[in-house]
Amino acid sequence: MGPKTRILDATMLVFRRHGFRRSSIEQVAEAAGLTRQALYHHFESREALFRAVIERVHESAIAAERSAIEKAEQEGGSLADILVAGMMARMGTIIASFDGSPHIEELYSEHLVQARDLYQKYSAVYAEGLVATVARTARRLQLTLPEGMSPAEFARLVEMAVHGSKSQHPAMQPADAFLKDMALMVRALCAGAVPNRKPSARKAAAKTPSRSKAGGSP
Repeated sequence: MGPKTRILDATMLVFRRHGFRRSSIEQVAEAAGLTRQALYHHFESREALFRAVIERVHESAIAAERSAIEKAEQEGGSLADILVAGMMARMGTIIASFDGSPHIEELYSEHLVQARDLYQKYSAVYAEGLVATVARTARRLQLTLPEGMSPAEFARLVEMAVHGSKSQHPAMQPADAFLKDMALMVRALCAGAVPNRKPSARKAAAKTPSRSKAGGSP
């Protein structure tokens, strides 16, 4: 384990135990088994440590989401199965990162204060991945999205469902209830995606009689 990984592991431990406001560089250095000066060689402040931890959480969430989506696709899952698998993996990873901390609400709020740019950056990454997943799955399963929506419009509603679940469960707690409500809302949205009813060009051609069979050339 390299020194940076050891520092970030220690940082997460300290923040979970004390929250952001009551944590210090000294506490992190002690937890990492380093001197304060050695820690400063890698991170210049408590805020820099917090941002690095938040970035690692998001990167882990992205990896978990992509892995879950890939598995659900390989198993032949429906649009709802695939999106729910990805969302559960993503949000579950984020929740697990701070699970059990008595300061969880503070940590989430400081996330928006100390790392708002990272929040916006990763929100865009999540959204881009969701649009791609919806488009790919709808194409593969030959689905028509509700009300003729584009994949981007449908993905936006899915993210709105996630935010709606968050509003009902501050700090995404209790986690089980939050994840259950989020999955139900995503599945409800996906229920409006139905198989295409328009015949393919090949099938349409097969069903259309040739002019000679219909009566010959004029």
